Amino acid sequence: MDDTWLNRWNDRYSKEEFAFGEEPNLFLKEQLDKLKPGKILFPAEGEGRNAIYAAKLGWEAFAFDISIEGKKKAMKLAEKNHVKIDYQVGELQTLDFKPEQFDAIALIYAHFPAEIKSLYHKTLDTFLRKGGMILFEAFSKKHLEYVMKDERIGGPRELPMLFSIEELQSDFPNYEVIELVEREIDLNEGLYHNGKGSVIRFVGRKK
Repeated sequence: MDDTWLNRWNDRYSKEEFAFGEEPNLFLKEQLDKLKPGKILFPAEGEGRNAIYAAKLGWEAFAFDISIEGKKKAMKLAEKNHVKIDYQVGELQTLDFKPEQFDAIALIYAHFPAEIKSLYHKTLDTFLRKGGMILFEAFSKKHLEYVMKDERIGGPRELPMLFSIEELQSDFPNYEVIELVEREIDLNEGLYHNGKGSVIRFVGRKK
């Protein structure tokens, strides 16, 4: 990843206010509330809101991001909520996660650069045990129409960074699909996710 990408997120997360709020993503909350706690990984976790919610439910929560500023905010939020999370900073290939380490992986608006996003998905798959769950919500390719009308909704403006159902089927082929849909939703998350957008939601159990 180039420095422009890193600097963008460090700048966003260095502000006092939380970019996407302190509350968990609603779809993630809905899904986690159904599952028995275990070990869960949050890629591109930013300021920690989702990992911290999982930790409050009793999950052993792990996270990573390229932004040191994101980690700083996450550690403060964890302390505020009286929980601990394991948070690493760096690109995925530099981190020390193990095969089949996790019971769940939660990809919540984890929009990686287009040239690595499929590789990241396939790498993350190796860290999930058989029977483990992928929980995914991120902007669909159709979302470009929404963000051009209302920039408050946020999200990438580069089509290759957005997702399609077919991409997820290709990246995660060995899963029992519990949910895989594209839909319009209303977001109200902090400063940068506000309004109507188009998302892909995927819940899958690894075979």
